[in-house]
Amino acid sequence: MNTDIENLFKDNVLGHPAGLFILFFTEMWERFSFYGMRILLILFLTAPLISNNPGWNWPREHALALIGTYGSLLYLTPIIGGYIADKYTGYKLAVVIGCFIMTLGHISMAFETPIALYMGLALLIIGTGFFKPNITSMISTMYKGKESKKDGAYTIFYMGVNAGAFFGMMLCGYIAENKGWHYGFGLAGIFMFIGMLQFWLAKDLFGKVGEKPTKIYEVELPQNINEKSADISKKNTSDKEPLNLFTTLDKILIIIASLGGLLYIFNDPISKISSINLLPFSVRGLNGNYVAVLIGLAALLLVIIMRSYRFTKIIRDRLIAVSIFAVFTVFFFAAFEQALGSMTIFARDYTQRTLTGSSAMVFKIIDLILTVGPLLIITWVLYLLFKKTSSKIFASNVVLSIAFVLLWGIVFWKIDRTFSEETTEVGASWFGILNSFFIITLAPLFSRWWESKYNPSAAVKYALGLILLGLGFGVLVFGTMGIPQGAETASVSMVFLILAYLFHTMGELCLSPVGLSYLSKLVPARMIGFMFGIWYIAISIGQKTAGTMGGMIDEISKQYSISTFFLVFTIVPIVVGIIALLLNPILKKLMHGIR
Repeated sequence: MNTDIENLFKDNVLGHPAGLFILFFTEMWERFSFYGMRILLILFLTAPLISNNPGWNWPREHALALIGTYGSLLYLTPIIGGYIADKYTGYKLAVVIGCFIMTLGHISMAFETPIALYMGLALLIIGTGFFKPNITSMISTMYKGKESKKDGAYTIFYMGVNAGAFFGMMLCGYIAENKGWHYGFGLAGIFMFIGMLQFWLAKDLFGKVGEKPTKIYEVELPQNINEKSADISKKNTSDKEPLNLFTTLDKILIIIASLGGLLYIFNDPISKISSINLLPFSVRGLNGNYVAVLIGLAALLLVIIMRSYRFTKIIRDRLIAVSIFAVFTVFFFAAFEQALGSMTIFARDYTQRTLTGSSAMVFKIIDLILTVGPLLIITWVLYLLFKKTSSKIFASNVVLSIAFVLLWGIVFWKIDRTFSEETTEVGASWFGILNSFFIITLAPLFSRWWESKYNPSAAVKYALGLILLGLGFGVLVFGTMGIPQGAETASVSMVFLILAYLFHTMGELCLSPVGLSYLSKLVPARMIGFMFGIWYIAISIGQKTAGTMGGMIDEISKQYSISTFFLVFTIVPIVVGIIALLLNPILKKLMHGIR
């Protein structure tokens, strides 16, 4: 393995092994496809049947219930996919399997039938389970013994994530809104297939890295849910501690928690979209959905408490801190994930998107710079990769070249079409790119802040993230105050939506990189796998809650106003953020010196 790692570092691109950039482009195409499809989903499901680009005319509540379940399951299957890769397939094969299954999912969705849609979403969920944890595990393996270069490697990889999301939402969204939904879904599938093919053809570059399952792993990247950290075991455990194995009661409680959660996740959209109800009962006024989820959460909390008390007091305190951060994470994602749900609906139905005259020209120029600038940089990286690997992975490079020719072709077509029109109508999906753009722009500033002497504590970062998120929705509250009760359309300036995304991205940069990083420091090695699973369950709960709360947009708008709807997402995160600030001294004590 060491020989393979040394060989990888012989072909350097920007000071890193060429293999990192193979993973960079694989992740980029996967994110292109994932976000390109996801930004379309809410628009397609809720678009009127009679229009220039007809959709399915679903009620927003039904569409967001389905999207919430989809987003929730995306954070549960990686737990299984990571386990399978560790135990049987290895990371490299798991990535290929994931890409192939997701390609089938995108192809299925292009047919625009109910069966094809549900099958496509199921395949995307399964494929993500194989892909998400294992491509980052390959980076961890590649840089074993090269710890000083890992931060830079993950920064480059993270840029691939955001570049893919950026171009996916921009181009898939543009084509879908202007040519037809199936074209957007189909384009996502094409680039997913390209990502799989270029990775498969370059697999020999990695040698045996990622091929054989190993028994000991290192947690290096927050996304990686199935690795153990040697540093954690040194700091948090001792030879005298019990093995902390799962007892029979633990396993029973985990099964109860899993059944309760999954029944709710599946039954919520099924009971709304169809006449089928898997939980046709109520207890003291609570319907079966809420009874199931409460039982599941109670069982999960009990197993966490029981396992925590098998450790020493210091470790138990740190586990309590992690659990509190997990609760904050649920609240954050419940609001933040409105971006691809209710905020996209707001962009389509309540935002003034038609521009004329000088304002149209200004937008065209900005859009041109946003599109061509990043693509030029990534194309330059592709050129550097070709120079180093043309003789070793020629076929993979040819596939990448075809992908970029296709990408540039779509971009030129979009630019020509945009500048030939006197009146510009900004697509509702366009606003989705703002998060990726702001991350790429602001991430270096926040990174320098975290590395300075002014680096705040974990609780303060969480508080800042939640408060900034709430302020972003506060901007929307201010912008929508003039919309009357029950209005289904309006023409609010797009400035408010742009500012909201700016605040939300700053909140994400405060909170998102923090959670699992602190978890990896606070949790003992014998419990790391379990707690990573718990953390992803917390995000999953946040995703599902986002869909459920977003689905209330029509009900709240009719009874009160659209401004009231966004006010809920303003008040709740800010209040929780203030609570995080107040708990800062307590959390510092519970963390026992971990920063």
